[in-house]
Amino acid sequence: MKELTIKKLNMPAPATAQEVPALLDKEQVEFQALDTVNWKESFPYCPQVQFRMASTQQGLLLNYRVTEASVRAVAGHDNGSVWEDACVEFFSIPANDGVYYNMECNCAGTLLVGAGAARANRQRAPQEVLDKVLRWSSLGRESFEERIGECSWEVALVIPWSTFFLHQIQSLQGQTIRANFYKCGDKLQTPHFLSWNPIDLPKPDFHCPAFFGTLHLE
Repeated sequence: MKELTIKKLNMPAPATAQEVPALLDKEQVEFQALDTVNWKESFPYCPQVQFRMASTQQGLLLNYRVTEASVRAVAGHDNGSVWEDACVEFFSIPANDGVYYNMECNCAGTLLVGAGAARANRQRAPQEVLDKVLRWSSLGRESFEERIGECSWEVALVIPWSTFFLHQIQSLQGQTIRANFYKCGDKLQTPHFLSWNPIDLPKPDFHCPAFFGTLHLE
């Protein structure tokens, strides 16, 4: 399983998500490749995807950069079908109770956040929780139909600890948690399913904590 150290930034969270890329540049937080193609026979396409993460006293900063053959942002509201769009995702287990969170963001910054111990019977985050997650997209925040042709885009999120809405988490700094990062696009012209940590299953499935990697938060 892959391991990654998440840098601790001794500063408050930025006021806007648009500030995140420049801040992570300044703090020399390096991008990580998100390039594992787990189901090569059925879904061989591998767009160029990178991510990086850091933490502040208030939560997590997450930044993705993507270059792919087409983009789509049809899901027009939070907790919609963002995985069908050009979508990046962060799954994690923040506590020791087996509950994992799926945080999914399409290329227009529309979010889905769910939590539970398995794929079935997951709870969706209330809108007041989602509203506290700051988002920025280089493509803007409006929904749009699929655009064919190579496109490079970037999203950044400021994720407060309160986003882990089933727990009373004040901080994860100094802790080790299990997590995985994904890129998908179920209804894009060329569907694909990439992960950071490899998934040894016969068909695409991101809801598989057994294959999460490890994050060491400073």
